[in-house]
Amino acid sequence: MKPVIGLALVFILSSFIVKPLPTSLKITTLNELGNIEDSVKVTLFKSIEDYRKEANPVMESQYTDKKGRTTFKGLDATKYYILAEKGDKNNDGAGVETDALEEGKINKLTIIIE
Repeated sequence: MKPVIGLALVFILSSFIVKPLPTSLKITTLNELGNIEDSVKVTLFKSIEDYRKEANPVMESQYTDKKGRTTFKGLDATKYYILAEKGDKNNDGAGVETDALEEGKINKLTIIIE
């Protein structure tokens, strides 16, 4: 009886193993006046060359919500280059490179478009 209880206990405890969070990047986009900008197209690139050519994005571009936010999930813990654009406004020359993301965390960043 005791081996069965022990085996059941091991099975139950193993089902509660904590899985690390996926590495993600939460971006908030503001305009030059500090106001929230919704519907901004945000694209991530792994290299400055890809950023400049606007080629080989890490994943499909996303658009900011009505609070000016979007979140990219399942990223590698590395630095990225961000292109944020809406109409004739963009972040070119104003903070396009991130620091290396912290693995297993929701990394946060604010982008200004002008």
